[in-house]
Amino acid sequence: MKKKIYRIIGLVLVFVILFFVSLPTLLHKAGLHPQYKDSKVYNFINKKAVIITTSHNLLNKPGEKEGKLTGVFASELTVPYYEFLDSGVQVDVASVKGGEIPIDPESFFYAVKTIEDKRYLKDKLFQDKVKNSILIDNLKIDDYDFVFISGGWGAAYDLGYSEILGEKISQAYYSEKTIIGAVCHGVLGFIKAKDSLGKLIIKNRRMTGVTNKQIKELGIDFTPQHPEDELIKAGAIFESKTAFRDAFADLTITDDNAKFVTGQNQNAGHETPQKMMEILKNK
Repeated sequence: MKKKIYRIIGLVLVFVILFFVSLPTLLHKAGLHPQYKDSKVYNFINKKAVIITTSHNLLNKPGEKEGKLTGVFASELTVPYYEFLDSGVQVDVASVKGGEIPIDPESFFYAVKTIEDKRYLKDKLFQDKVKNSILIDNLKIDDYDFVFISGGWGAAYDLGYSEILGEKISQAYYSEKTIIGAVCHGVLGFIKAKDSLGKLIIKNRRMTGVTNKQIKELGIDFTPQHPEDELIKAGAIFESKTAFRDAFADLTITDDNAKFVTGQNQNAGHETPQKMMEILKNK
């Protein structure tokens, strides 16, 4: 009887170990962090990009002063960074408040950690950029060929409220050479951008961002701004895809004027900067 019990316990332990070992592969096959099949390496030695992130580090409900640590979702920073860098682009890193950027610790969980996340953790130069990010107020947007805004839960607390970020995106919009992109909550950085007549720039533009469904499924629907809601309020034509869980859905949209490229969530981390570089290549 004891041998039988030990055998059952042993089989259960083996099953558990195999499950945890194979979990990253299972999630990837389900749709998490897909590679972009049309990925290319460009020769953009003289081009510049800036990646802008949140500075907010707490996932808290209205009125609360404490909460889980959050920030930018790691892959939404690391994946585009290396997409640009590997094509020769000089990449700067900036944030709403400047200084050290908070990275959501859960985004480094082994099952969701990307190759680029692992590369970042060994990249002292990139880490230094993250610890000493540029204050967005000091950005000379006209210097950049690519302006990319990362997402993550922290972005729901500051990107869409920043008048300075809205002004910077407006400047980028009027810069003939600059292509603008964002993924997930990063699209909140567009909602205060206005044209020369004071109208919202993203009105009537096809765009995507993290869906209300994904936010609800992850139990984070208490954050102050939701990209789907805010894009629609700003007049954008919101598009998205769905899956059995929207965290496994994937969509990237280039607007009709090829000025904005937006990705629905973390799964668009590769395709969004790739599409941005493709636009520049075809100019």
